[in-house]
Parts: sequence; C-alpha cells; structure tokens
Amino acid sequence: MRRRIAHAAARMLAEDGSLDYGSAKRKAARQLGAPDSGNLPDNQQIEEALRSYQALYQADATRAQLALLRQTAIEYMEQLADFDPHLTGSVLNGTAGPHADINLQLFTDHQKDVEFLLMRINVPYQAGELRTADNPGRIHPRFIIDDPRASIDLVVYPASELRSMKRTQADGSPRRVRLPQVRALVQT
Repeated sequence: MRRRIAHAAARMLAEDGSLDYGSAKRKAARQLGAPDSGNLPDNQQIEEALRSYQALYQADATRAQLALLRQTAIEYMEQLADFDPHLTGSVLNGTAGPHADINLQLFTDHQKDVEFLLMRINVPYQAGELRTADNPGRIHPRFIIDDPRASIDLVVYPASELRSMKRTQADGSPRRVRLPQVRALVQT
C-alpha cells in the first residue's frame, strides 16, 4: 500500500505541482481508501516515485525545465554571492516540475543587507518570515522574488547556523550546495 500511495502522490506532484509531499501523500491515501496511519510512505519514497514518473512520462519537459531553473538559480546566486547562497529543494535534487520554486538559503550576519540588495537590483519581492518545524520559536527572514521564470524563495539564516545544519539527505545526497556545485550540475 505504501508503494501505491507513493506512486499516486508522485503523479499528483508531477501533474499539479501545487501540493507539498505531505499533502500529496495524504490526498493519495484518501483516494486509494487507505487509512493515514501506518501506510504513508516517507518523503524519500515519494521522491523516488516522482523520479520514476518523470522519467517515464515527462523526461524531455523535466530536463528542459530543470536546466532553466538551475540557470536561473545560478543568476540569483551570483547576485547574492555576498550572502553565501546555497541551492536546496527540488531544483537541486532533480525533481522540479513546471510549478517548482527555486529555494535558496542565505547565510549572513547582516540579514537586513539582503533586503537592501533586493531593492537595489529592483526585483519585485514579498518579505515574510519562516518558522522552522524543529524550533518554532525561531524566526528567519524570508523573501519571495517574483521572477517570470519561477518564484525564488530566499530564507536568510545567521552565518553560524550553516555548521549546525544537516549536510546530507537520508539517501546520502547533499541537502544544499553552493554556486560551484550548481554550475557543475548545469554542465552535466
């Protein structure tokens, strides 16, 4: 049942793109008549199913979309270089679909300077906050840049937090990468 839920959730994510992994697996479980308890796949199983679905049904479109998103990420990472930008999320792991955001984490002790830079480069953005699940009392500045190619989701962390954050996913793949690694991804 877990595998069926994972594949149904992957199809929803690939075709719709407006759901997150948690919502997609709960919706898939409901559609398949499975109770939520004990049958839900983990995010890694969803990601594997999503990769399979994209390889079978959306290979050319996924490859082109991913190239565009990674090139866009490089452009923003170059502009935000003073804030040690790291790419994370679906654009990094290769599962980005047509509705994917580009997720960048910035690490700086001068968080206000990020907003000053966004004003200087004159891009439309919305300012907000992010509360992390592991520490709900902790608030990080967040900026969503409205780029016609894709939304750019920036979360700003203190520079000291980079060392304490997990570096790899459960499968051993990197959780975040710097600009040189993103350039290497585009080259391959």
